[in-house]
Amino acid sequence: MFLAIDTSAGTSVAIVDVQGVVRAECDSADTRKHAEVIGDFIYGCLTDAGITVTDLTGVVAGMGPGPFTGLRVGIVAARTFAFGAGLPIYPVVTHDAIAFGEIEPVLIATDARRAEFYWSTYSGMDDVGLPLRAAGPALTTAAELAAHVPNFEHYVLRETPTVRAAKLAALAQLMKTHNRDFAGEEALYLRSPDISVSAGPKRVTA
Repeated sequence: MFLAIDTSAGTSVAIVDVQGVVRAECDSADTRKHAEVIGDFIYGCLTDAGITVTDLTGVVAGMGPGPFTGLRVGIVAARTFAFGAGLPIYPVVTHDAIAFGEIEPVLIATDARRAEFYWSTYSGMDDVGLPLRAAGPALTTAAELAAHVPNFEHYVLRETPTVRAAKLAALAQLMKTHNRDFAGEEALYLRSPDISVSAGPKRVTA
């Protein structure tokens, strides 16, 4: 049974069993209050599912793409929970989860703010039902999406404002069953954070 956490858009937490049944789910579309709600969502899902931490077998972390400030909240929460519970963590590309279940070629586009989109393209699914990513994740302006996506006209656009952690968990269950590689440890920010460390000490003047 997996606990899944994603904060690439709003905040989403879910518990999904090995058969893919959603046992509990908490979602918020608010893109600014990840840290305020994430703990309550985890506790609420455990309570709603009627289980304890020891019933879980893994933690799924949505790795983006997503904005730096929001995305890191979910990843840190997932890693901290997994460490404290002694559970393995399974990193999953968020766009893969959104595309999970799509049969036709699709273009997944999620809000990157600043009039930009994160995008990935998928040619369908493989023989076990896992999404086949053709390109991405990448970042471009909304105005240049069609120009930057290879074979844009070949795909059906899925502009997705929210992400369900339940889909991340269901995808991770199937990936684990078929021994597929999970995402890397690095979050997919795709742009530098707005705040950076200064290259040196500030000069003090009288």
